[in-house]
Amino acid sequence: MPEITTQKRFMRRGVTKFFFLTTLAGLTSGPTRVELTAGTDLSAKISDVEGFALENSPIETPDMATDYTGSIPGEDKAENSALTFYEDQVDDSVETLLPKGAEGYIVILRKGDVPQSKSMDAFPVRVGSRSATYTVAAEPAKFKVSFNITAKPALDLPVPATA
Repeated sequence: MPEITTQKRFMRRGVTKFFFLTTLAGLTSGPTRVELTAGTDLSAKISDVEGFALENSPIETPDMATDYTGSIPGEDKAENSALTFYEDQVDDSVETLLPKGAEGYIVILRKGDVPQSKSMDAFPVRVGSRSATYTVAAEPAKFKVSFNITAKPALDLPVPATA
């Protein structure tokens, strides 16, 4: 097996992009450049990310021939996910975009906007809740938007070419 000898490592902050799209023609093929451009880039307003990962629930397969219990892949599941945003004292565009019940797609460009890189994930979502976070600590005001993942996400999609 060939060895991977060089690797360009990076930090997600400042590179990874998060978009909210209200429409997406084909989840399995991913958004087109037009759909991505029509979406809202949330990246600069996000302070924290939770979830947005596909997990598998293995099924145990014990048998009488051994005292070891093996397993096989079971159902896939995406845990509920959330984005925490900085609250803007004047502008409420994110709150307007993401009210409780809003449906759309969170599209993540993991390695940034690098056309043809197979590093784009699309999660069909519904906003489950949106609530302010309160603290007496000296930190920026924030609010959290919780998302339910409504269908199987499409992972490792190619980032669409630029026009």
